[in-house]
Amino acid sequence: MKVYTRTGDAGQTSIIGGRVSKDDPRIEAYGTIDELNSFVGQAVYLAEQQEWEAMQLQLIRIQHELFDCGSDLAYARPSDDKLKVHAELVDNLEAWLDAWEEHNPELQRFILPGGSALSSALHVCRTICRRAERLTVTLERSIEINPEVRRYLNRLSDYFFVAARAANVHAGVPDVEYERSGKVFR
Repeated sequence: MKVYTRTGDAGQTSIIGGRVSKDDPRIEAYGTIDELNSFVGQAVYLAEQQEWEAMQLQLIRIQHELFDCGSDLAYARPSDDKLKVHAELVDNLEAWLDAWEEHNPELQRFILPGGSALSSALHVCRTICRRAERLTVTLERSIEINPEVRRYLNRLSDYFFVAARAANVHAGVPDVEYERSGKVFR
């Protein structure tokens, strides 16, 4: 099987049920989700290097769910019976968030991305996830999408923030506090 098809050479690409321009907002949204998934793959590797199986398994599951998000956004006409992202995925993220947060130190000041290598990678995931969420919100203004994808991305960026802090705890590295931040969280 050849990887190239030449069908996109004129600047169009296929979606489920049609074709659109490669710079269509839908392609921007799920292309950014794909970019995010690549960085999550890097975080999986870093979790594996730390022999942190719980984090590694969560991130692998998130990779599959990100593919589901992209799939749901790729429908020309979404149909509830074919959508893969549902409220249960958001509920699951919230459970993971709560579990990691129990072990994190109390947040008092803004923190900078960094600390351990895994934490830094998870902060990159967080920022790309926020961009994917913004693009999905923009897309939703012009076409019907599965709103659970937007909710999932919103919660996923929170997950990455909390997981990045947990990665620092796991590595025995403190969060990097923003020097000019007062105590903003109480």
